[in-house]
Amino acid sequence: MSTARAAGKATPRGLLVDRAWSALGESVAPLSNEAGRPLARTVKLVLDPLVLRPVLHPEFAAGAVAAEHAEALCERIVRAGPVLAATAAWFLVLKKERRRAGITDGNPQDLYFQRCYELATAHGDPRLDPSATDRAAGVLAEVHGQDGPTLAGLRRFVADPGNAAGLTRLLDAEWTAGAEPPGPESVRPGDFLATCATDPDPGLFDALVADRAGTRGAVGLAEPGVALAHGLSDRDRPVRPELGETAAKQNLPKPFDRSIVERLFVPLSNAHRDALEDVPALVRKEIARCARPWQLADEAGRVVMVLGREAAAGLAGDSRSDAAARLRARWEREAYVRRVLRMPSAVPEGVRADVHGVRQAYLRRLWVRTHGRELRRDTVPVDGLWDVLDGVLRSVILDQRDRLRSALERRAVG
Repeated sequence: MSTARAAGKATPRGLLVDRAWSALGESVAPLSNEAGRPLARTVKLVLDPLVLRPVLHPEFAAGAVAAEHAEALCERIVRAGPVLAATAAWFLVLKKERRRAGITDGNPQDLYFQRCYELATAHGDPRLDPSATDRAAGVLAEVHGQDGPTLAGLRRFVADPGNAAGLTRLLDAEWTAGAEPPGPESVRPGDFLATCATDPDPGLFDALVADRAGTRGAVGLAEPGVALAHGLSDRDRPVRPELGETAAKQNLPKPFDRSIVERLFVPLSNAHRDALEDVPALVRKEIARCARPWQLADEAGRVVMVLGREAAAGLAGDSRSDAAARLRARWEREAYVRRVLRMPSAVPEGVRADVHGVRQAYLRRLWVRTHGRELRRDTVPVDGLWDVLDGVLRSVILDQRDRLRSALERRAVG
């Protein structure tokens, strides 16, 4: 095919995707931006995981694709043209049904893009399917029909003048009360980290919880610059949060800087909200939680944060435990990390910042996952705790790879 010929040694991946996408024409317009390129969510939710599948085809994963693989990448997108066109058509059907049903919660692209691809793969073009409307209604019922609190309900509850004054007084009281100081240390977190990857000791974890190791590890977070250095705040020291009114996924503040509404925004936006309590209970418990050590309610979750902080010390070169050494080894295997450490001036500034700030990014991601687990009332899986600690780093690495790829594509285009 002649859709795209890689010039030179490599071609920016984004250019190849755009060229192949342009060959699909107006049939994929609902998945495209005003310039006719695929939307960022189209790439993230459809092209990458369902069409290009870079995990199985690593030659498509880099920011610049080698000449010998450029044609294959384009052909893969063009061959998927019929199912992508059907995906776009299903998206229009679902949006029409969404409007008819009066649904306003959630971003339609986030919620429906992958479901539309599934419908396209199983049923083809909806314009040729007499049951298309019923199928779309079924998908909407499945996506939106789960029980549990909603973002709209959260906003109404917090904004209600009959609730706001009492909630503000509760906030003031919780932040005035403070936390009971822990006693002297009798169990060291490093003892658990020494074997948690290969032979986790539930008794040792329980001893850390009983010893209030998580609360003890939070001492100092309210001091100037400490939460900032942990990557949990952009302020010199955390302050009492506001109740808040709105939240947006694209610009959520750091965890300790979020309003009560912002702290509950992500859990109420995901697929597990049916496991959450009702809105009044959620809000009141979040108000109490935000004034506790690590801004978490359960000692087990605080212990997880302390263990994560000690393990993440390996990312800064302090590998005194087996867990820290393992995280460090995974981190150093990444080619972009080695390049930044060896030749910092050869990579974009944002990538250097990512690499040097990885420990802070790790602790933020670990806090979000621990907080979400608390809200769902999930117990900490001691025998799977290493998977949690290791999985957080994997998630941070994937995000950094995506940002690196975008930065390199922008640089190449420029």
